[in-house]
Parts: sequence; C-alpha cells; structure tokens
Amino acid sequence: MNDQLGPDTPAPEVVDLAHALFDLARAGDADRLAAYVDAGAPVDLTDPAGNTLLMLAAYHGHPGAVDELARRGGDVDRLNDRGQSPLAGAVFKGESEVVDVLLRHGASPDAGQPTARETAAMFGREDLLAREA
Repeated sequence: MNDQLGPDTPAPEVVDLAHALFDLARAGDADRLAAYVDAGAPVDLTDPAGNTLLMLAAYHGHPGAVDELARRGGDVDRLNDRGQSPLAGAVFKGESEVVDVLLRHGASPDAGQPTARETAAMFGREDLLAREA
C-alpha cells in the first residue's frame, strides 16, 4: 500500500482507469465500455461533477453507448450534481436517437431540473419527446 495515499484516496491506476472510461463514454466507444462494465467497472461511475458514463455518452450523442450502458443497468434517470438528467441533456443537444434510446429504457421526461419536458419547451424541441414511450 502506498503510504502517501489516505484511506479514501484511490490508487493512481484506478484514477487513470476512471479517466479512460469517461473518455470512452465521451467518444461513444460502446464495445469497450461494455467490456469494462462486464469486467466489473461500475456502470454508474461518476466524474467529479456527478456525470455518469451514461450521461456523458448521452450528452455527446452516442446512442449505441447509451444503449449498452442502460442494458447493463446504467441509471437512465441519474442526475448529475447540477440536477440535470441524461434525457434533458440529450434534448438540449438535439440528439434524437439518444432521446429515443433513453425513452425506450424508461427515462422519465420529468426527472431533474429543468426536466426534459421543460428543456424541450425552452428550445422548441417538443418533437423530440413526441414519440415518448
């Protein structure tokens, strides 16, 4: 054990792996993300701002990665530290395929602040939620 690390401080290689997973989520590398989660990486791993892998994949417009993470138990309604949901982020970014995947996995259009419904209304994108499950 490294004597310079406190009892709650993760080892540097763990931090490096977490950063790599966040990068994979932003890039939408569904296959590698799925492999890491299948090997034991936490599906709802969060960055310092409370964004999960699924949130990052959704916000960056990667429906395949969102689907793989949701199929492995990723929380489609988990809010980040600012109270934002993956669905509201996808609506804000106009990511219709991501919105469809999230709704198919049961994401609530009323989670978070502002909600996905409120976000859609603010930006004139009600069409994104018109196919709501």
